[in-house]
Amino acid sequence: MKVIASYAVKGGVGKTAAAVNLAWLASQDGHRTLLWDLDPQSAATFLLRGKAKVKGGSRRLLQGKSEATKAIRATPDEHLDLLPAEASYVATDLDLADTKRSEDRVVKVLGGLRDDFDVVVLDSPPGLTLLSANIVRAADLVLAPIVPSPLSLRTLDQVIDLVAKYESSAAVVAFLSMVDRRRALHRDVVALLQGRYADVATAVIPNSATVERMGQRRRPVGAIAPRSPASAAYADLWREVAERLALRTLQPAPLF
Repeated sequence: MKVIASYAVKGGVGKTAAAVNLAWLASQDGHRTLLWDLDPQSAATFLLRGKAKVKGGSRRLLQGKSEATKAIRATPDEHLDLLPAEASYVATDLDLADTKRSEDRVVKVLGGLRDDFDVVVLDSPPGLTLLSANIVRAADLVLAPIVPSPLSLRTLDQVIDLVAKYESSAAVVAFLSMVDRRRALHRDVVALLQGRYADVATAVIPNSATVERMGQRRRPVGAIAPRSPASAAYADLWREVAERLALRTLQPAPLF
């Protein structure tokens, strides 16, 4: 089982859209895929048509007092399941701090799912928290969306520092998100980022109304607009992620 964390220090950078679309694309390749929505804003849960409630509560799940298998829900797509967020659960760090090996509670939960899934995508809440530490320690690959702004390099440095601080073995791969190539600043930041860091995906996610329509249709981009530039960009990003994790296509499904 491979674990991909879509994680960003700040919100509003396309983190959840990436998590949902990559999880969907993994399932389209035939991988038994789970998206675990760890963000109390529960946007990924909403986009996959789930209810923002965990049976037994997220608190009990992270404390090891309930089983993840009982909280997992099917989605409309074959091979894609959802472990929904709990919108009312905002005291995660306080509860984690009271547990043994508080930085490995997500690892513990995922350990019980290794026979059930090939790919797990974690949609992480923004910030630098104890839950963030849990997420990077559980991940094989931390996927960090970077918007083209002067502060983008600083946020990427913070992600890299967090992974190092908690001695995670995860690879950190950044990708450019919400890019408008008509803007000179965006073009400049794209060139700067891809020149400064080795692990930056070549795929670039555009700033697109198609991505925004995910909220209206509650479906991934590839399902609502398979021929769009945004759909092609996410497909390119998924191919890069799959190659880095040595995930081969098992049973490709037609995208349109």
